[in-house]
Amino acid sequence: MSGFLFVVPPLVGHINPTVGIAAELAARGHRVAWASADPGLVRRLAGDEAVVFPCAGPVLTGEDGVRPAELRGPEALKFLWERFLVPLAEAMAPGVRAAIGEFGPDVVVADQQAFAGGLVAERLRVPWATSSTTSAEFTFADALTGMPKVADWLNTLLHDLRGRIGDPSGTADPRFSPHLVLAFSTPELVGPGAGAGAGDRIRWVGPSMATRPTSADFPWTWLDPARATVLVTLGTANTDVGARFLAECRDALRRRADRVQAVIVDPANVLGANGDLDDLNDMGEKDDKDDKDVLIRSSVPQLPLLERVDAVVCHAGHNTVCEALWHGVPLVVAPIRDDQPVVAGQVVDAGAGIRVRFGRVTAPKLGAAIDAVLHEPGYRAAAERIRTAFRAAGGARAAATHLEELAGAPPSKEAP
Repeated sequence: MSGFLFVVPPLVGHINPTVGIAAELAARGHRVAWASADPGLVRRLAGDEAVVFPCAGPVLTGEDGVRPAELRGPEALKFLWERFLVPLAEAMAPGVRAAIGEFGPDVVVADQQAFAGGLVAERLRVPWATSSTTSAEFTFADALTGMPKVADWLNTLLHDLRGRIGDPSGTADPRFSPHLVLAFSTPELVGPGAGAGAGDRIRWVGPSMATRPTSADFPWTWLDPARATVLVTLGTANTDVGARFLAECRDALRRRADRVQAVIVDPANVLGANGDLDDLNDMGEKDDKDDKDVLIRSSVPQLPLLERVDAVVCHAGHNTVCEALWHGVPLVVAPIRDDQPVVAGQVVDAGAGIRVRFGRVTAPKLGAAIDAVLHEPGYRAAAERIRTAFRAAGGARAAATHLEELAGAPPSKEAP
């Protein structure tokens, strides 16, 4: 039996892919624990029984935690690193050290944006693996060879951070473990040349899918099998900027009500707040009986729902894209920020979807894109090709086996 400590940032999209791996390792008889700045979030996603060591972390709401929506390009990158990633690493480091000391892991599994995991593990001489929850980091790392000033700036940030919380004599990039990098995608989506700079330590395991606890009371009988179903979602971190886009999506889909029905995820109730819905129920959601064309919900059980939809309109978040393609569902992608433009480019280059401009797209253009991915067979064929590659990659089971090998654990029987 080996011990595995997952070090994760307080972000849903970065915790979800590791939940299945942790469950697989536990089912094989290994010890599993977490280190996070938000233990409650980890337990909500991984289960109430999850062992979580608390870490400090920066505030994720208010001016110090949320990047202004208007920031783009170099300014957005600067904000991400200087106002979130580096402060998060410094804040988490004492908790990660305490967790390693108390739990005694054989391997630390550090999220690619939780630098404290790799740096503290390196300092304490504990083998560590990278959990790469977005393949965009590989593309960015490769692109730095053509941006020497940006590369120098990042190297200085990481060097100084290592001096404060890691081993000053260390050399490993905390985004890419020298031992093992678990990438939750495959070259069929990312592209054959991605990650070349990280060498042969990358293991393309595909999406890590697992049953998730959910309290969403979804009205499954609302779905009409005679019409195509489109899911519209902007993920969990974009509710502040989604009102106009969601309204355009709603309008485009209502114009196709004779052949299409839509489920729109609106966690902040931006459609209702704008007066678009005047008959919300007590839960702040549109009453199902009042609209048979567009169902607006604050949350949905996304994985089960993806088994029954025909297209997804989303922000090109890595998890949402991979979950849709895991089910062979083509996409309309409207990237907003961070890694999303890179992921959107991967979807388009792979032929599995169409990209539209988040801030400017209109209902007619959205409708045309939705019509295309629903009715032009090439998009679904590409999505199904990626689906086949994803499922062959092994997901959580393959990742767990790679981690066992890193821990030096003897081969164990896989969970059924």
